[in-house]
Amino acid sequence: MNKEKIAARRLSLEEVTKLGVKDRIFVSADTAELKLPDCYVPAFLTASGGDFEGGSITARTVFQEEVSCLPDDENDAGIYLADENGPVTIEVLQSAGVVLDLALFVPGGDKGALTALYAAARQAFGADVVQIWRQGLKEVPDVKVDIFEEQIPRGRKGGDSPKRDRRAIDTYPTRADFIEFSAGWKPVVEVHRPVVDDTPTI
Repeated sequence: MNKEKIAARRLSLEEVTKLGVKDRIFVSADTAELKLPDCYVPAFLTASGGDFEGGSITARTVFQEEVSCLPDDENDAGIYLADENGPVTIEVLQSAGVVLDLALFVPGGDKGALTALYAAARQAFGADVVQIWRQGLKEVPDVKVDIFEEQIPRGRKGGDSPKRDRRAIDTYPTRADFIEFSAGWKPVVEVHRPVVDDTPTI
């Protein structure tokens, strides 16, 4: 386990309320799955400190975990700020690397192409460094589509036509799996029809 010792000071609730979402803080590294006593991780508040009520603060760590803190509770791990003259030294958990969650389109997609792709990644980052933990392959049909998001109708039927926004044009339908649609909107996938300009020319 790779940890770094840094000088820091614990913040009171009053001090936390003056922080914004861009201020780097340190919170407990404990999660529901993994207990790491007396260890901290870099984090940022999910909202400006003054927007929280009741003394409970929520922060999101650089590892995408949400942590609730009670800064003024002596039994709580609390929130710390790096300070060269800080009265305490805390141990901060370091990052081991990142997991890439990518959607890659490999034309043809045969086994040789995938092997070449993995080999190139290992060559770039070092042998045995790139580890594939999860691999999901999905064939892509050879048809292009237009992807829209359409507002989910509310109330009586037969009203105005639902509003529609274009999200992607002339793309493969599999991409719809990776688009985050707005709340209250649903995806609409239609076969791509090229726009034909019938404007007469001189």
